[in-house]
Amino acid sequence: MTATEAAGGADTAAEDPVRPGRREDLRQLIRYALVGGSGVALDLVSFLLLFNVLGLDEQVANVISTSLGITNNFVLNAIFTFDKRDRLFVRFLRFYAVGLTGIVLTYVLFHIFTGGLGIDANIVKAGSLPLVLATQFVLNRKWSFG
Repeated sequence: MTATEAAGGADTAAEDPVRPGRREDLRQLIRYALVGGSGVALDLVSFLLLFNVLGLDEQVANVISTSLGITNNFVLNAIFTFDKRDRLFVRFLRFYAVGLTGIVLTYVLFHIFTGGLGIDANIVKAGSLPLVLATQFVLNRKWSFG
């Protein structure tokens, strides 16, 4: 018996079935963000090299760098975030499809901010990452690893 129960009250932690789920949701979000950070770093460094050093078009550099980040994140999320090792090929296809939303979103942002407003592609790429991360977390949790 807990001190709260002895005093005549309810032990809210034991009776609240949502609370443990919220903790797991928070843990998953934190792990997803950490994994995402490694993918973002790989994506951004790859983009900077492909665009600034090799001189590839920003759209081509974005597709390649994002694909590297997606692959990195799939492997790490399957193992560490969602602990799913079944149907890996199907999950990867779904994860990559979600990743394509990030490519499309960044494409639109490049079009608007780099093409239309003349803002440096490096800044647009870096600025797009938080929006892409949030969108993809929701989609991946529900569809790729749900």
